[in-house]
Amino acid sequence: PEQPVVDDRFHWENLPSRYPVSSYAHLPKSKTKLPRVQYSFPHESKEAAAIRQKRQHEVKRVLQRCWVSYRERAWLSDELAPVSGSSKDTFGGWAATLADTLDTLWIADLKTEFHDGVEALLEIDFTKISQGEINVFETTIRYLGGFIAAFDLSGDHRLLDKAVEVAEMLYVAFDTPNRMPITRWNVKDAAASKPQLASDGVLVAEIGSLSLEFTRLAQITHNDKWYDCIDRIMQVFDRQQASSNVPGMWPLVVNARTQDFASGNHFTLAAMADSVYEYLPKMYALLGGSPMYAKMYEGAMDTAIRETVFRPMVPDNADILLSGNARSDHRDESPRLEPQGQHLVCFAGGMLALGGRLLKNETHVELGRKLTDGCIWTYEATPLGIMPEVFDMLPCQLGSPCPWDEKKWHAKVLEKAGQDSGADASAIVQRERLPPGFTSISDRRYILRPEAIESVFILYRITGDPLLQEKAWNMFTSISKYTETEFANAALRDVTDPSAPKDDSMESFWTAETLKYFYLIFSEPDLISLDKFVFNTEAHPFKRA
Repeated sequence: PEQPVVDDRFHWENLPSRYPVSSYAHLPKSKTKLPRVQYSFPHESKEAAAIRQKRQHEVKRVLQRCWVSYRERAWLSDELAPVSGSSKDTFGGWAATLADTLDTLWIADLKTEFHDGVEALLEIDFTKISQGEINVFETTIRYLGGFIAAFDLSGDHRLLDKAVEVAEMLYVAFDTPNRMPITRWNVKDAAASKPQLASDGVLVAEIGSLSLEFTRLAQITHNDKWYDCIDRIMQVFDRQQASSNVPGMWPLVVNARTQDFASGNHFTLAAMADSVYEYLPKMYALLGGSPMYAKMYEGAMDTAIRETVFRPMVPDNADILLSGNARSDHRDESPRLEPQGQHLVCFAGGMLALGGRLLKNETHVELGRKLTDGCIWTYEATPLGIMPEVFDMLPCQLGSPCPWDEKKWHAKVLEKAGQDSGADASAIVQRERLPPGFTSISDRRYILRPEAIESVFILYRITGDPLLQEKAWNMFTSISKYTETEFANAALRDVTDPSAPKDDSMESFWTAETLKYFYLIFSEPDLISLDKFVFNTEAHPFKRA
């Protein structure tokens, strides 16, 4: 007889729960027929196909070059260091770039590389970690999301097994008295069965952006356990949405320990809040229609459009929009707009276009286009043709004329620089290398972010406007030119200075998201159709129910 296999590895699912769940929330059933999202593209001419395919091939070349360097110099490490050609571990030491890039390899028809990656990832042990603490959100979107998407695309059940393995580990972070997860989680303490308590200060995106991954896992495995753990969180968001100082939105930091998701004075669609809003229309799509997520999306967007979206004053009087921040210390006061732009918030154009199309709100689609045009404009305004990380502009009242006024611009430049009105604004503009319209640039980096091309891709698939493909190509050529290193592509320190040095950093979202969206905008539109898939915030496509 065959001898039994001795498995002496630690298994997270065998760890006794301190706060077991007595009854699971069930995956909702929906009979809603969702509207078509993608544009009905006409037959493509031979000339147009040739241009598109040539561009797609160039994106694939850059992807392959990065992959070869990662394979040769950083295999099974989290990231390749693209300047030094070394490696680094930033996400637990579980080969983040490999897990994050699997579905990109499949989509780009690099099947040999995909299968090699799967074989290597099967050996990753999620009970061994290079750090004591992990970010539950980042682990969820990269590893759990990456494995689920790679399974949805390839049908390889070994990837589903790996997804469940990661999910069982992450599920232990929910083992707190109120079942709210610990978002910055000490894995070693948890494995030793030490008591756990949710934090009293949690970034809203980190606790509110776990829903898509665990819901898709519940759909695939038919196990309500995975849906239940995130439904408890989202029910709190739903109940308290109208209770904040800016009703409709949630503050940047929430209290998971007391389940207070309404107290705070900083509201934004941008960094540290972004994906909690992004996931509302995407959950609606993934669930095949959900009244709760439709209501939360519409309530959040009504407020965000009113309180955070602004039209910047620019030299060519372009009709564009940006999304800033709002501050409010009391419910009975009008929120104060902070006209800050961020590369990260460029996702908002695609979110509004997708949500608008799913919920038959064409106004949202139009606003999504203007927000996307705003990000394209800021790309084109800099010397390198690449948008900076964080900057400020002068806002005009939404819906009103916004003529260029150089005196007003200079006055705001002086104000942002802390100078009196008699100072020389032109000297500040020259010293700070401020393109006309920018009143300050507080973070000049480009860290290979995907959010701008993400919205350009989504708007292209929704509207069919070929101009968006041209804009995407211009963005790609600028990024490729200035970020290329001997080994791969690196983050830039200053997009206003072509001679500025590069940073020795290539986060996994470069191959997981940025290059994937560039590849897809030059693909045939039925490749990862928005009518069949929904992307998580790490650009991992999940099959829609």
